Amino acid sequence: MTKTDDYIPSETEEYMCDKHLKYFKDKLLNWKQEIISNSKLTLENLQEKNSFPDDTDRASNETDRSVELRARDRQRKLISKIDKALKSIEDGEYGFCEETGEPIGLARLEARPTATLSVEAQERHERNEKIYRFK
Repeated sequence: MTKTDDYIPSETEEYMCDKHLKYFKDKLLNWKQEIISNSKLTLENLQEKNSFPDDTDRASNETDRSVELRARDRQRKLISKIDKALKSIEDGEYGFCEETGEPIGLARLEARPTATLSVEAQERHERNEKIYRFK
């Protein structure tokens, strides 16, 4: 696992300089490793064979397993987004909006390192989604 030290990207530095890219790459790799570690625990829990003589206990266990499977699916999708972000770092495209080509911004990337759209483009996307959903 990589370590990000105490470095925090700054607006005073050139946007997506080598320090920024290293910081976000390490952040994404650490996040991915954490998800993988947690998913291994989930998988171990799912593989445990439990027999419950009581129907209520069995139903409760099946509900718990269903919730764990949904969480695991969300984690799988998140890993895919992390991998896409890591590839964009390698391709020199990380940190720039897929729609406008403008910088996404350090604060947004800090909060959501897998972001591919600027705040403005994301808001436009969400407005359009609402419009089309209600038609």
